[in-house]
Amino acid sequence: MYFAALLARTEDGWEASDTELDDVETLSDLSDLAREAAAEADAGDDTVLVFIEQEDAWFGVVRVDGEDDPRIYVSDAAAAARSSYGEILLTDELLGKDPDADELDALDLDGTEDGEPDQAADDDDGDASDGGGGPDSEAVPAGPLGDRDILADLGVSEKELLALDGADALSEIADALGAAEVLETVR
Repeated sequence: MYFAALLARTEDGWEASDTELDDVETLSDLSDLAREAAAEADAGDDTVLVFIEQEDAWFGVVRVDGEDDPRIYVSDAAAAARSSYGEILLTDELLGKDPDADELDALDLDGTEDGEPDQAADDDDGDASDGGGGPDSEAVPAGPLGDRDILADLGVSEKELLALDGADALSEIADALGAAEVLETVR
């Protein structure tokens, strides 16, 4: 079970709204959703936090400040990689991958045409590639990943963020921000 909410900082404090992520497929979509929330809330400094959690398995925070690139923190990247919403947050940049490297990996440098099976690779791999997880799942580290200072200027230090577990993490963050009551209204 997932929970997702937007917290927009206004001149009067934080304004929360729950959100559906069914139509969100990319980090760009999520950022656009956050910017729309900032406009609707008349957020003074355009700071919007997106909270996402999957039960007690993992949580993520995305911070969108105006037109700046979003900042991301995920409490357990390996757990998040196993969920569709977590995959949105685990960008190539966050994982330290070079997006151009995927294009090079896709090139067939062995003389076969694109889409033409490479018999040697088929013999070596067997059916192991059909067994879930995908090729990138091994590259996703267990544990926290992303901007650990994402909330430092809002009152949640790196040390405090890293100490949070999935159970009540978003509530504890909201409490530190002074937004616990507004978050609970949408939970």
